[in-house]
Amino acid sequence: MIEFQGVSKSFWTGEKRKVILDRASFRVDTGVSLGILAPNGTGKTTLINMMSGLEKPDEGKITRTSRVSFPLGYMGGMVSRLTAVENCRFIARIYDKDPDYLEAFCRWVCGLEEYFDMPVGTYSSGMGARFSFALLLALDFDVYLIDEGMPATTDAEFNRKAGHVLFERLKTSTVIIVSHQVSTLEKFCKSAAVLRHGKLHMFDTLEEAKALYDYEAQSA
Repeated sequence: MIEFQGVSKSFWTGEKRKVILDRASFRVDTGVSLGILAPNGTGKTTLINMMSGLEKPDEGKITRTSRVSFPLGYMGGMVSRLTAVENCRFIARIYDKDPDYLEAFCRWVCGLEEYFDMPVGTYSSGMGARFSFALLLALDFDVYLIDEGMPATTDAEFNRKAGHVLFERLKTSTVIIVSHQVSTLEKFCKSAAVLRHGKLHMFDTLEEAKALYDYEAQSA
């Protein structure tokens, strides 16, 4: 479970204060995957970072009673000068996992071949996204956080492997996805929410959330 109680978050842009959340209170229970619709620039990444603990609220309280993942695509836990092998074994120690298993799993999912033995700082954005996603799937979490869905990649074999593992994970875990596209959420979520003007409006169905999202877009 992740619960926000009276949480506020904002940034000063140099010209005005940009409000991400304004005394927002809501709860995401484990077992019910949630899609969050939000236009670009409204704070999707900030919201998902607060859920993971990477960012703190200005005020209010965030409670986590489950094992919550780092956001998909987050590279902050990796050391760019180390190879993927070395990063796997380093992160395995942090999460108390078998280093041999973590390395083998990521090698299999990534399909990076000889690049797996090269520093991750030399990777293209697509290669980095594949490695980050493989690490996310190799670790056991109750709640998986995904910002804008799966990494954009043209590698069909990676998409097949990662997609299969993710769907298997969702049989026993929860996913929270933030996106500006309804189609991204349809594959994983039945319940949904809309982030607008500092408030998170929760709905039982994706259809209800889409109705508000489309209305707000037309009114903007």
